[in-house]
Amino acid sequence: MQDTGWLWAVFTLIAAASQTARNAMQRELTATLGTVGATHVRFLFGFPFALMSLAGLMLVTGAPLPRFNLSYWPWIALGAGAQIAATMLMLAAMGERSFVVTIAYIKTEPIQVALFGLIFLADFCARFFISRHRLRDLLNPLTWADAAAIASFLAPLAGEAAGFLRILRTLRLLRSYQLLARLRADFKTFRRHEDIIIACANFAVFLFVTTGFIYETQHAHNPGIHNYVDALYFTVAALTTTGFGDITLPGTLGRLISIIIMIFGVTLFFGLARAVLVPDKVRFRCPKCALLRHDRDAVHCKACGEVLNIPDDGLGN
Repeated sequence: MQDTGWLWAVFTLIAAASQTARNAMQRELTATLGTVGATHVRFLFGFPFALMSLAGLMLVTGAPLPRFNLSYWPWIALGAGAQIAATMLMLAAMGERSFVVTIAYIKTEPIQVALFGLIFLADFCARFFISRHRLRDLLNPLTWADAAAIASFLAPLAGEAAGFLRILRTLRLLRSYQLLARLRADFKTFRRHEDIIIACANFAVFLFVTTGFIYETQHAHNPGIHNYVDALYFTVAALTTTGFGDITLPGTLGRLISIIIMIFGVTLFFGLARAVLVPDKVRFRCPKCALLRHDRDAVHCKACGEVLNIPDDGLGN
């Protein structure tokens, strides 16, 4: 029998060329239909072919139409919406830049991820090299979060299941002096609600990473964890100490994970509540004692009594 294993390369090249040609023709439609119209053409044109493929598959295999449960529809809607949004962004990028540049970005995604990982690794090594307190920095939880994020960037193929760890890089960015200074200068909302925004970001990162970790470690053998919604449900129930008991993590490791979620989750949750309920402060350095945070309507520094001239737009909001 003749070996036909090499045919995968031929069909891969044909599929890649066809996809590039489709994107090129779709780009031409944006001139007359716009980005939204050209995006709709792709999916409306492909819908009949999808039905024909499904009918042909059922006819050849004799398999019945699968039954769709309630959890199917939210996930299919989320996937379809993400695909449509990604197509719109691709066409918009082609309009702003060029077809060649956009296709090059799309086809080199693993390489870009690895390059970002190398950039973050260089930044990590440079900060550690110039640090005067390396041992203290090494024990800092942010350092370990950085290391986990960099590892997930540098292993885009072998460690794709750990891709959710990349969001940990957000924790370092939110503590970057340059980024915070830029956000304070450019966005009035961030200046007024900096503590709330940072607390929300920290809580969201914890929720996202914990949910991803629970799913990746439990869905293969835990009958209560079937998808990310189940993992998110358990995470929220654990960090709020509600503990309904319908989903549990078995074994000693599962109990330790639950304890960690409750301790850190409750801490972050109360930090978010404190940021929302406590009156917000304005950042203004006292010229005498250098106290940085004051009440928004403060006239004198509460530490030294120095008269403050805090800038105010006079709008009261």
